[in-house]
Amino acid sequence: MMMQQLEIRMHRELVRAARHLARERDITTGQLVRDLLSREVSRHNRAKPPVRADERLVAPLRARLAVDLAGAEGWTDLDRRLRARGYVLRAAGGGLALHDWPGDRRICKASELGFSYSRLMRRFGAPFPGHGHTWLADRMLACPAGEDDAGSDATAR
Repeated sequence: MMMQQLEIRMHRELVRAARHLARERDITTGQLVRDLLSREVSRHNRAKPPVRADERLVAPLRARLAVDLAGAEGWTDLDRRLRARGYVLRAAGGGLALHDWPGDRRICKASELGFSYSRLMRRFGAPFPGHGHTWLADRMLACPAGEDDAGSDATAR
């Protein structure tokens, strides 16, 4: 494979640290940079794109379910309301996903409807029944409202 020369500028401290690390690994600084860049490119190419629902489908659904999601007084009440409309919530990673019911086909994430798992959990004062990520409940219910939430599904830890 033919190599091309690339000039990069780095802070003196970073160059010093890179040289030290290369010496420890018994390789050149150039090889260290090539190895690191190669790993990053491979990681990027293997990364899965986030599963996002089509906004054209989610917007009308968001409007249709907004009253039920906002008015529910607990997980049981929310489940009853959603099933009456042909939907159900299921645990999905660190959050929740909306599925059609009874077909159980995934539609979108609850956060895409404007109701993240962490906010619903705080509002209801309890985790989603049977959700496998119990550490989320411990963290979300211990934090005052508005902190550590930012509308996410808490999928990253």
